[in-house]
Amino acid sequence: MDVNCPVCNQPLEQTETGARCVSCDKDFQLEARCPDCHQPLEVMKACGAVDYFCRNGHGLISKKRVDWQPVAR
Repeated sequence: MDVNCPVCNQPLEQTETGARCVSCDKDFQLEARCPDCHQPLEVMKACGAVDYFCRNGHGLISKKRVDWQPVAR
C-alpha cells in the first residue's frame, strides 16, 4: 500500500491506528474508498476475514483494489 501525504506528498508510514507523515509530523486515518466511484466503502468483518462493499452499485471490492485515502484526524 503506497499512500502519500495530502499536505506534502511524501510517503506515509503505516501505524497501528492509521498512518503518519514523518515530514509534516501529522497523523492520518486511512479510509477505504471504491476504486471506481471513489466513495467510502462499507467494511464487513466476519470470521476473521475483512471484506469491502460499495453501496453505489459496484458490489464487493477486493482488498487488493481498495483505494486507501488519508483523512486528517
